[in-house]
This record gives sequence, C-alpha cells and structure tokens, in this order.
Amino acid sequence: MSKIIGFLNQKGGCGKSTTAVHFTHWLATKQKKNVLLVDADSQQSSSAWLAGMELSIPYKVVQTPDDLLERLPELEQQYDQLVVDGPASLAEATRAILFRAVLAIVPVQPTGVDLRSASDAVRLIKQAQSVRGGPPMAAMFVSRAVKGTKLKDEAIALLSQTKDVTLLKTVIHQKQAIADTSGQSATVWDFPSRPAKESAREYERLFKEIMAL
Repeated sequence: MSKIIGFLNQKGGCGKSTTAVHFTHWLATKQKKNVLLVDADSQQSSSAWLAGMELSIPYKVVQTPDDLLERLPELEQQYDQLVVDGPASLAEATRAILFRAVLAIVPVQPTGVDLRSASDAVRLIKQAQSVRGGPPMAAMFVSRAVKGTKLKDEAIALLSQTKDVTLLKTVIHQKQAIADTSGQSATVWDFPSRPAKESAREYERLFKEIMAL
C-alpha cells in the first residue's frame, strides 16, 4: 500500500507548501513518524523552510517527471510516510505524483479563480484514477479563508458538490501567525500567541482528517 500523500494545486498562494511543511512537521513530532518531504515545486520553498529549522526533518528535492516516477517508490521503502509538495502547475510532474500517490490533497482558497483552478486539479486526479483503476483518493479543503465571510460559505457549498472528491470539514483560516512561519523557518507550534494556537488546533484537526482517509 502506497504511503505517498501529495499536496497539489496549480495556483500559487493557496497554502500548498505551508500545509505540506506543517503536515510533515506534525507527522514527525506529534505522530513520531519517520517522514520525508519530497519537494517537487520549482521554487523549492518547502525544502528551504525545513533546512532552516532547528528540528532536523529529512527532505529531498525531486522535480522531473521521470525522477518522480522512479524515485518515489524507492524513497517510500525507507520511510513511514512520504509527503510530496507538488509543483505550482498541472504539468507532467503533477501527473507523475498522481501515478504514485495513495492520496491527493488539494488546498483551495475561497475565490473564483481558485475554485476554477481546483476543478482543473480534480480533472487531472480523475484521469490518474482512470489510468490506475482506483487510486489516488482525492480530498480538498478550504484554505486561507476569512471567518464570517460569504465567500467562504459559497466556496464550501460549491466544493461539497464535487463528485468523487472528499471535502474535508476543517477550514484553515487566514492568520498572520501562519504567514510568519516560513520566513522564520518555524511552524505555528513554535509561536506562543493565541492566534498561532488557534491555527495549530485547525491544522491538528485537518491532519487527523487526512490520516483517517
């Protein structure tokens, strides 16, 4: 059974890399898993983020479609879990990840552009499912939402109608505490403020939902 979970979206700024790093950190520290983050994004922000952390969490930069297809199964044998931060595009590298992953997670901001982008990602996932005769499972969650807004409610209503894709119940709300993490090579668990603690609880709920899948 594959242990590869991919975070995918062609739209930058949706919280893909931020969620992948927080998920990897959560698996390593809270779940005590031997976990590897695979950075397939050309910006390499998630690998640079982990490299700057005091806590040593392993990562590998693997970016070409052929390398991803060949190396992901090899790396999978060495770790309890592989977390793949996919490219900010729906290129061949994304297809390669979808051909190896057991689960594809799509973070979606509650805007019209992001909702259309998510539908493109879902289409690609369904193509991979058709070729593979099943996997990967697909799930979406609303990311960088503002509390109490109509946009958030409308996005949830629209995404919940997507066939064959689970909409996770947890919403990650936009907070400065989350925005500050990458620049400080930290996670929300490293910050003492109340907003950071609220975000930490949201991530914890989201990640438990992902693992339950």
